[in-house]
Amino acid sequence: MSNASIPQTGQQQEREAAQREAEQQKAREQQQVAAQEKTPRGPLQTDRGVTTLDETVVAKISGMAAREVPGVYDMGNAVRRAFSAVTDRIPNGQTNVTGGIAVEKGETQTAVDVTVVVEYGASIVEVGNAIRRNVIDQVESTTGLEVIEVNVNVVDVHLPGQDDEPAPEQRSADLK
Repeated sequence: MSNASIPQTGQQQEREAAQREAEQQKAREQQQVAAQEKTPRGPLQTDRGVTTLDETVVAKISGMAAREVPGVYDMGNAVRRAFSAVTDRIPNGQTNVTGGIAVEKGETQTAVDVTVVVEYGASIVEVGNAIRRNVIDQVESTTGLEVIEVNVNVVDVHLPGQDDEPAPEQRSADLK
């Protein structure tokens, strides 16, 4: 005896209709997920390929952008600045523009932490806001990544004459 010959009750028909509706809804959701996976999620992902960036790229752009801001004397903490002072004296050595920069990068967004020394007399608030604006503008325009935050950590204030002391041999020449 087949199921077709047994008359269905109203409850059975409702269950089957609900089951068909659930299967159709699941199929629609799967189609939406597949469409989203094919849709580019930013300027770095296209239907013809994906461009990837290393965190060092974002760090270099951020470092250069931060250094351009008036009132920024140096970048990084004391240890990094001391290390840079030594490496800057090496002939043909490259300047480390990523010092004082930390980056977290995803596929379409990035966050940047900047550690700086500010010139005495400069408004820390204005310098911090200018760093934030410049880093966001440069990173977003050159990489296509959305910058979700730029945190500025001021670790020191450079005082006038702090590093301008003459060398010992120059001081002895001045005394003659």
